[in-house]
Amino acid sequence: MASFQAEPSSDPVKPAREKRGVPSGLWLSCDECSAMLFRKECEQNMSVCPECGYHMYLSARDRIGFMLDEGTFEEWDAGLSPTDPLNFEDKKKYSERIVAEQLRTGLRDAVLTGTGMIRARRVACGVTDSAFIMGSMGSVVGEKLTRLIERATAERLPLIIISGSGGGARMHEGIFSLMQMAKVSAALARYDEAQGLFISVLTNPTMGGVAASFASLGDVIFAEPKALIGFAGPRTIRATIRIELPPGFQTSEFLLEHGYIDRIVKRPDLKSEIARIIDYCGK
Repeated sequence: MASFQAEPSSDPVKPAREKRGVPSGLWLSCDECSAMLFRKECEQNMSVCPECGYHMYLSARDRIGFMLDEGTFEEWDAGLSPTDPLNFEDKKKYSERIVAEQLRTGLRDAVLTGTGMIRARRVACGVTDSAFIMGSMGSVVGEKLTRLIERATAERLPLIIISGSGGGARMHEGIFSLMQMAKVSAALARYDEAQGLFISVLTNPTMGGVAASFASLGDVIFAEPKALIGFAGPRTIRATIRIELPPGFQTSEFLLEHGYIDRIVKRPDLKSEIARIIDYCGK
């Protein structure tokens, strides 16, 4: 049988096309129910899980965007930035940590303060952000909140502070941090004497010196569902005094039942609830 060789094809050989994977960042997992969520859809839903209703992390700027009327926010004291009074160093120098956190989050420190409108009602507002060193309260956070309260007092504005501070007082600044608890609380006492209305909103997590000071001093205290609120967290208590806490202890539902907060408000309802309280109190 004769052998033969096929003539080479005139068609160019196409290179094998690489398989394209799913781009990173399109999906996220709910911390509560582990459902896979489309990130953009979740963000449009105020970072509330559509499957189980769990309230996930929301940045300070996004909270302000959702809470205030569009285009009305005017930031106050934006130029304040922390220093390193103790030359503190653990795994890295505190001065280096500050710069790294500022680059990562786009914030000068763990709080944004300013004024804006809520359903055409002018308010003074502050929002702490747990992304910046767990939202801990250093000298800049305390100073900005104190200036916010003093300006709300002078201009007779309703005051709203949304707390997402899982770090409490910032250990890197020692006594400079701890004194902020008294300073902010004293400013709130003067605001109260001037007949001001302070609405405190607690989110997950609100712990330590923040929970033990201004976050607990609201005339009206709202909390998001299933938020962790308290002084020392369950892991700290377990590690120090070897006690297992009751189920649901330090959640907003537990604290509502025991009279620590006034109402649990879902994130999409917060703007309307704040406007209603301002109207009810005649502010």
